[in-house]
Amino acid sequence: MITVKKTNELSPKELITILKARVDVFVVEQNCPYQEVDDSDYDDLHVCLIENNELKAYTRIIDKSDHITFGRVLVVEKYRKDGLGKKIVASTINEIKQRFPDQPIQIQAQAYLQKFYASFGFKAISDVYLEDNIPHLDMLMTF
Repeated sequence: MITVKKTNELSPKELITILKARVDVFVVEQNCPYQEVDDSDYDDLHVCLIENNELKAYTRIIDKSDHITFGRVLVVEKYRKDGLGKKIVASTINEIKQRFPDQPIQIQAQAYLQKFYASFGFKAISDVYLEDNIPHLDMLMTF
């Protein structure tokens, strides 16, 4: 089941589960020390794929006023290879289309995922650059 909640709608347990999963993936697994929890977390939308009371996949949506972005896309390690990455990204895009009709979606994608995001209709709009020592590029989807 996909749930979408603003930060202030999350229970303390839900918030800690999300933040723990994000740190596990983006700090520990990727060996990338950086400020994982940031100011956007105060007022973003959290998209969670939960089955059997367990978080399996996650993204966050941020309204940047001139465009919408999403990130922190993750699938919990033991659920990878089940197609949940496609499911959570498709659900995130659908949620953005409903809440922010006609707004462009711009993301900072890890470079190795360029083809994955292109399969949803994103187009590269930058060269590859380093963000926290990981190759990224900016991608855009317009409607």
